[in-house]
Amino acid sequence: MSSRLSDSEIEDLMRRVPEWEHEGTALERTFEFDEFTDAIDFVNGVAEIAEDAGHHPDMDIRDNRVRLILTTHSKGGLTENDFALAEKLNTLE
Repeated sequence: MSSRLSDSEIEDLMRRVPEWEHEGTALERTFEFDEFTDAIDFVNGVAEIAEDAGHHPDMDIRDNRVRLILTTHSKGGLTENDFALAEKLNTLE
């Protein structure tokens, strides 16, 4: 597993995922959809990608919005795995 990233490494990697926000020890992004069912379809896509990657985001589903939070709990912060997963999840929009 990847090691925890330094602040400068995180800053550099944020350029790869500008849609995401760096909040504390995590990456966060809210996706908004036209309908609740679209949001659930998205969550199912997230589940597939996350399961394949063996790296699972925290998810908050509110009507037609889905907030994803990525962090590597075992490392106490962000790793390369979080950024790789964020890039894969961006392909779902």
